[in-house]
Amino acid sequence: MNVDQNISSRINLMRIFLISGIVFVHVPFDPETSPFLGLNGAFDWLRVLLGDSLFRIGVPCLSVISGYLLFRRGWDAFDYAKVLQSKAKTVLLPFLLWNLGLFCAVLVVQRAGMGIGYFPDLWHSSPRELASQAFSTETMPINIPLYFLRDLMLCIVLSPVLAALVRRFPGPVLAALFVVAALPDIPVFPFIKSSIPFSFTLGIFLALNKRRLDALDRFAVPGTVLVLIAALALSVGLYRNGPDFPWVLDLARNTLAIVGAAGFWLMSALIIRLRIGQRLAATGSLSFWIFCAHYPLLVVMWMVWNRLIDDSLYPVFYFGAVALTLTILVFSNNFFARRLSAFYEILTGSRGRKAKLAQTVRPAGSQAFAGTDKSLATQQKR
Repeated sequence: MNVDQNISSRINLMRIFLISGIVFVHVPFDPETSPFLGLNGAFDWLRVLLGDSLFRIGVPCLSVISGYLLFRRGWDAFDYAKVLQSKAKTVLLPFLLWNLGLFCAVLVVQRAGMGIGYFPDLWHSSPRELASQAFSTETMPINIPLYFLRDLMLCIVLSPVLAALVRRFPGPVLAALFVVAALPDIPVFPFIKSSIPFSFTLGIFLALNKRRLDALDRFAVPGTVLVLIAALALSVGLYRNGPDFPWVLDLARNTLAIVGAAGFWLMSALIIRLRIGQRLAATGSLSFWIFCAHYPLLVVMWMVWNRLIDDSLYPVFYFGAVALTLTILVFSNNFFARRLSAFYEILTGSRGRKAKLAQTVRPAGSQAFAGTDKSLATQQKR
């Protein structure tokens, strides 16, 4: 089953949209600038809406897409050896390069007495802690967002087992994984985020059963409205009760993160019709570049800000850091893609090459649907 141009474009749109949203999730803050203190009124509520409610949907939605694309050609066409070989280049290698790059940079700056409190104190960490920071063996990597690539690679390694189970026992398997993902504080070792194996397996189920991803597009408007209302309602509860949420709110937050993926997908049916949606869908490997590089940039900006500016101007930092990060990454993405293309392809897992190939073979008139395949503990909790 081939992904047609409309679905391919919507997948690319979701990637850039959700990953740009994930930038808001990782904007640093310390206890004095926590949104749950309510010092900035509506601004703090907006931070909770974006970072703790709406864009927590990003990782589960991206996981569904990954599982679906892995098996989009069906079970019989799935070649496990080739998949592992391919994903070692497109997922594992970028994870190691980006995370170990930051790991080494932090070692250097901390040796000079900088970065303590913003990144883990590597020079006073045990070998076990260093292994987790470098390779995410047990906990979050030092480049925190890259836990997604780590868990995604685990799903890929386990994909034949997950596919076999969901083919034979789809209801019980999906139900069990959903319950584990939704219930708070249930570890799913070796995974870091329990929502990823459920969402990835759901994507496999949709692909193996040849479910049309546009089948529910007629419900795009009500689906979009519902997910936005749910995110707004959840953010009010989180804002009033955080940062230590009651069990019910934790359950609601986890559930929305998983179920909300469907609402975001329906939203893409509306956005892709707009010119801005079509342009975002054509940004290719930019989304992966933003995903891998945004966290170190945000932390460096936070380090500089804390040395120069008072906490009372935190709203300026919040929006300014996001805008500056995205601007820097758009320009750096273009620079590396054009001037250092070989290195860029390695860092992006050959995604830049795929984008160029897609543009080369794009049929005339198809531009509209061009498809291409200081408080560390707080940040880790989020």
